[in-house]
Amino acid sequence: MSDTGAGIAAEDLPQIFQRFHQSHAPRRRSAGGLGLGLAIVQHLVQLHGGRVTAESPGPGHGATFSVFFPRVDEPRAAKVRTPDAVVPLEVDLQGVRVLLVEDDADSRETIREMLHTQGADVWAVDSGEAVLELLTRDVPTVIVSDIGLAGLDGFSLMRRIRALRSRAREVPAIALTAYARAEDRATALGAGYQLYLTKPVEPLELRVAIARLTRLSRSA
Repeated sequence: MSDTGAGIAAEDLPQIFQRFHQSHAPRRRSAGGLGLGLAIVQHLVQLHGGRVTAESPGPGHGATFSVFFPRVDEPRAAKVRTPDAVVPLEVDLQGVRVLLVEDDADSRETIREMLHTQGADVWAVDSGEAVLELLTRDVPTVIVSDIGLAGLDGFSLMRRIRALRSRAREVPAIALTAYARAEDRATALGAGYQLYLTKPVEPLELRVAIARLTRLSRSA
């Protein structure tokens, strides 16, 4: 795919697929970083055994993105796999009530639908304040929360939940965030999350994490 847009500076090309990379080229301050889009593209392509490249003559001269996939000469179903290598594609979440906290509307709906197809009852909200209000009325099986929330962030939210004087304080929780630093993980676990997953997350990874956490909670 090629375009005739803003282009990419030579020094930025090696880092173009990094999360939230900030370009060195002159640009409006309001433009910000590159976010997660290209990082997600690279992640999905690599999952299929491929690679993605970016080329550009420089700022103001557009860019070309190329995706390469390996040739498959036989159906995937024909490949022999040992029992230990078999990974279930579905995880039964019937009866699990997930409180999802995500302030990006598209991400919130994608995750909600993905968990709903596996049987989960998903309550989706967009703020920490909404979570605290909801917990005064009902208690979910598990909480899945973003960290970079506007207003009450995910760290502060979990500290508030763990300080509640109700059984809501015992609900297991998963941090699902683009923050990938070791110190962010340590802060999240210290605040009261049991698991820490970074975006972009594999749908199966999230479903397995929820199933594992709720199973441990029920057995306890």
